[in-house]
Amino acid sequence: MARWLSFFAEYNFQVEYKPGRLNVVADALSRRPDYAVHKADANAIGVARTSTPSSSLLDDVRSAYTKDADAKQLLDYFAAPSDKSRQKLAKHLRARVHRYRVHNGLLLYSAVDDNADRIVVPDDHELKLRITYEYHDAPTSGHQGREKTYLLLTRDFYWSHQYKWVRKYVRACEVCQRVKPAPFSQAPLQSLPTPSECWQSISMDFVFGLPPDNKRWTHTSTCRRRTVSRIISPSSSQRSMTLLGRTTHSALRGIVRSGVPGP
Repeated sequence: MARWLSFFAEYNFQVEYKPGRLNVVADALSRRPDYAVHKADANAIGVARTSTPSSSLLDDVRSAYTKDADAKQLLDYFAAPSDKSRQKLAKHLRARVHRYRVHNGLLLYSAVDDNADRIVVPDDHELKLRITYEYHDAPTSGHQGREKTYLLLTRDFYWSHQYKWVRKYVRACEVCQRVKPAPFSQAPLQSLPTPSECWQSISMDFVFGLPPDNKRWTHTSTCRRRTVSRIISPSSSQRSMTLLGRTTHSALRGIVRSGVPGP
């Protein structure tokens, strides 16, 4: 406060109170916009998911039940449920039969972690491909990744080893492989091992872009990694294997001239 009093003392002004509703400019600058009361836009309505499996697809699912052994056993059991008919079920079905029910000729399955009913898809490869296509390749799906495709698919359908199926399907999707970046992270860089002897390992850097001399030479830096001693040798601006061999030969001549240094 003392600092501001000293600052304003240099000006000749008179403080006049003004109610907030009249002092619009200053009042607006002093108020946080996130504290304002927001009015809901009647046109901005959140739309829930409206896409549902088509009737033709459901008819195909019902027809495919006749070719699936597990589905036939479950449908026969729910047609006349009893302890005797339950004993006729396969062991893996008998342990989970309480999670199945039949509605309009469709087998429904509820998972352990929720009570949502999902349509049981029989073991029909073409039917699974058709369903997965609708939830991954269709324009309304947008070629989602493995996890999102699996979540979309399990809203409505269920079959054994469903996650493994979705993972294999998404991995084989041509559009996803061509357009989406690789999800794997690159390995971190690792330092080279320290050489045990001099000139056992060298590094070479071609320095381009420097002002050339009258022979249009640039420079190559050859570094001995053990002691970090350098030999600067001239090199042409030409980038080729011939340049590399010529430069290496020049660096070796420099080593011979200077003598092989000790460790």
